[in-house]
Amino acid sequence: MKVIYNQTDDTLTVIFTETPVAESDEDKPGVILDYDANGSLVSLEILDASRHVSVPGRIEYQVSPLAG
Repeated sequence: MKVIYNQTDDTLTVIFTETPVAESDEDKPGVILDYDANGSLVSLEILDASRHVSVPGRIEYQVSPLAG
């Protein structure tokens, strides 16, 4: 997974897999979802990210413990 914040364009992109994008859909205004040829989610992009994300240049990543 890769997260890219483009400060110039104010876009935040989360890439889940390096698979070619076959289709894009603006699910909600300013949220673009990209899908591969099988319909699986490849990435998402948030436009005007600084309006929607508190600190778009900072990323916090957590892994939940396995249930068991």
